[in-house]
Amino acid sequence: MAKIALEDNLNHMSSYLQSNGHEIVSMNNLADCDCCVISGQDNNVMGISDTATKASVINAQGMSDSEILQQINETVGKIQ
Repeated sequence: MAKIALEDNLNHMSSYLQSNGHEIVSMNNLADCDCCVISGQDNNVMGISDTATKASVINAQGMSDSEILQQINETVGKIQ
């Protein structure tokens, strides 16, 4: 079971990911997650790239729920 942090506007995916064997954690607990899923809707206008976690980041922009799940499973498989 992977610990997945979801951006707030992706909370609709929580139950889907949980039913597929993943644990959802808060974005405030980035140190405890295996990967983070972001919506990609926020633009980094200032170009700041400080890192808050060593976990993989998945940009879900334009992806279906099943594509996001597949990406998570591939990413977590590489980590473990």
